[in-house]
Amino acid sequence: MTVSCRCGASRLTSGLRLCRPWNCTSDGSLSEQVDARNELWAQEKNNHGERHLNVETNRASSADASRTDLSATITLHEEQGCEAASTSNQQSSVQQSMAEAAVTHQSAELESLIYELSAIRRQMLDMEVLGLQKATHIHPAYLQSARNLFHYLALRRREMRPIQERLSALGLSSLGRTESHVLTSVNKVLEALHRLAQMPVPECTAPAPINGFEEGRRLLKQHTEALLGPPPAKRNARIMVTMPTEAADDPRLVEQLLANGMDCMRINCAHDSASAWKRMIEHLRHAEQSLGRKCRVLMDLAGPKLRTGPVEPGAQVIKWSPRRNLLGHVTAPARIWLFPAEQPSAAPVPADACLPIQGNWLDRLSIGDQIVFDDQRGLRRKLCVVESVGHGHWVEAVRTAYVTPGTTLRLRVGKKKQRDNKGCLETKLGPLPAREQVLILKVGDTLILTHDQVAGRPAQLDVDSKVIMPAQIGCTLPAIFADVRAGETIWFNDGKIGGVIELVESQQVTVRITQARDCGEKLRADKGINLPDSTLRLPALTEKDIRDLPFVAAHADMVGYSFVRDAADVDELEARLHVLGGEHLGIVLKIETRGAFEQLPSLLVASMRTPCDGVMIARGDLAIECGFERLAEVQEQILWICEAAHVPVIWATQVLESVAKDGLASRAEVSDAASSQRAECVMLNKGEHIVKALQTLDNILQRMQSHQHKKRSMLRPLELASRFPQ
Repeated sequence: MTVSCRCGASRLTSGLRLCRPWNCTSDGSLSEQVDARNELWAQEKNNHGERHLNVETNRASSADASRTDLSATITLHEEQGCEAASTSNQQSSVQQSMAEAAVTHQSAELESLIYELSAIRRQMLDMEVLGLQKATHIHPAYLQSARNLFHYLALRRREMRPIQERLSALGLSSLGRTESHVLTSVNKVLEALHRLAQMPVPECTAPAPINGFEEGRRLLKQHTEALLGPPPAKRNARIMVTMPTEAADDPRLVEQLLANGMDCMRINCAHDSASAWKRMIEHLRHAEQSLGRKCRVLMDLAGPKLRTGPVEPGAQVIKWSPRRNLLGHVTAPARIWLFPAEQPSAAPVPADACLPIQGNWLDRLSIGDQIVFDDQRGLRRKLCVVESVGHGHWVEAVRTAYVTPGTTLRLRVGKKKQRDNKGCLETKLGPLPAREQVLILKVGDTLILTHDQVAGRPAQLDVDSKVIMPAQIGCTLPAIFADVRAGETIWFNDGKIGGVIELVESQQVTVRITQARDCGEKLRADKGINLPDSTLRLPALTEKDIRDLPFVAAHADMVGYSFVRDAADVDELEARLHVLGGEHLGIVLKIETRGAFEQLPSLLVASMRTPCDGVMIARGDLAIECGFERLAEVQEQILWICEAAHVPVIWATQVLESVAKDGLASRAEVSDAASSQRAECVMLNKGEHIVKALQTLDNILQRMQSHQHKKRSMLRPLELASRFPQ
């Protein structure tokens, strides 16, 4: 028997309604469609509730009965003796009982799975209707993707692992790789289950024309090309490179990067100036013409920077030491550059120390002269003049020394070596550069985070090394003091130092250090602060970001949105870009806080107002915010959600960092780079060996794309298998 729903689609009363709202011909509103569907569902639940209970009961009873019958038959068979009782009739009876039990059990299992998957499908369709009812701003290019995202979110609200196991046991898809085409996958599995159960396939379970298997992949590819440009010839994933400051004045570096595989240039607006950014882009455009390659430009807005304030300067002391071998013998003296204090000049080549000296005293120096002094420890030391360059002089020392302002230098004159000061010309060292001072923090220490920008200082100790006054340091954004609470966690310096807030006052916050190395951890000025447990009321767009936006709108292809947390933040950026005529810009949402991660589906829906958007997994801050042990899990979830929304992902932070900085990769970094191939783009940070890092990443990505696509393993022929003897 069939009945009709308000949309006019027929269904079988023996199965759940599986019509799709977008196949409806009714002119009713979305809410009316949902009401009608809910009314039908309530009727079906009454009709099928008892049926489902019977199905489950039959599954259990049939299985028990078959096991009992089989056990009795086997027992009888054993009692009568294996040779005497094993007649062909008894064997047939046992086999028939086993076959009937298996058929009964499988039939019950199939009907149960049909019931459960049909209920899941209904929830997916309901979420689609309600989601689109709220998100009326979706751009036509993203409408199908938004529907697929709603389907995926409904699917992932449930515990699917038991159903996956049961589907796999039947040789069917376990729905583990459905991200880009959720409804089609569920429809296909339902269709297969109906055929296995020898039940009529409801007409509406046929594969949906929208978000089919190939359609989902096509949409992701289309959106990726809109944001990042077409893929390079030999790999699918793009490579983004962060520009160092020197790229503004080194066109050759930019050309090398483009020639070796850079597909996107990233400019960090937290560094350099608009004039430097412009020169970087001009170098890129010239390189594009020279090499015949195109490259997109991402400009990353700085966002609010929550960092430590300044620290009091340390002592004005300079130390030098000669080079020694393992036996302590001097292999090379320390080289010190002496320059006129009135005309400061850098050393022509790297020096172990640079000392400002009064010019008229320097003029008296000649090669071979000796300078004697008592260092800060009271030890007699000697310098030998070895070279004159312009107004400066090179001197050498074969012993370690410490000098401070006021240290007296004596130039020996005459042939007689004297022990006293007679026959010496003297001068005193003036002000010297202060050494950087750091705060050394250990587990259990107290740190005072101050409201003002007064220079921080280390803890003050008494003669017994007991703390008289704890260490303190300022905060660049004191507005956060109103948003933090006692008991919340706080992290410094990229997660190297962790603590718990113990007391919040109007002018300071008291922190108890809970995470640091046993030997202590150094905290310097201008180091990051993270507050993952706190709800900070900071604007996503700072005054600097707003000043930078006109340049970004005029010169970039994409804008990176730092510190984005909710849909309102996305709306604000889109509104400002509209005023500046920057609607063409792709918006890259940087997921770098716990709040942004938890709001990711809402952020994606909000960004679908424009035809071009993407997501960057900012793994540095994200690891601190969510916990290092959760980073792998979190980045996987971001990849899944974005694939369901057909939104390209940029895999960022510390990719091949050792190669970029030192020229040599670690094993863990190579494995990480291989995993990054599942994203649409991989970002490299700047470093002295950035070209080598780019070449290495290009090689890894080309190799891995033939083995892995998203969550799916690609079964290309393996050389290992070919070598195995037949």
